[in-house]
Amino acid sequence: MDFEWLRISCLSFPGAYEDYPFGPETAVFRVRVRQQGGTPAGKIFAFVGRRAGPVSISLKCDPALAVQLRAAHPEITGAWHLNKKHWNGVRLDGTLSAATVRDMIEDSYDLIVASLPAADRDALGWSPGLL
Repeated sequence: MDFEWLRISCLSFPGAYEDYPFGPETAVFRVRVRQQGGTPAGKIFAFVGRRAGPVSISLKCDPALAVQLRAAHPEITGAWHLNKKHWNGVRLDGTLSAATVRDMIEDSYDLIVASLPAADRDALGWSPGLL
């Protein structure tokens, strides 16, 4: 798994887009939402570090699941500079399977979309049964 694999995975979800508000070393993946006046905005579901060494990704996670994942996998920790109760940092050094990482990305996306207003969820074609 490399940056391009993560990028493709994150962008595969409806309404997902990428930007770099913190500079070229951190890709931020958001789900597009509507704001007052129709101005597009986005809620973050993933941060991907682009520094030297193993690629890392920070993902939103249910707090109870976050504890379980961290206990089972040393490469999963509380995310740096984020609320460690709700965000996991995942070091992609080849230990975790691509399917596991993909599931964690999808869970993060679903948690963010579930918190959106109904009109935004409907516009994305998302429903609670998908969570």
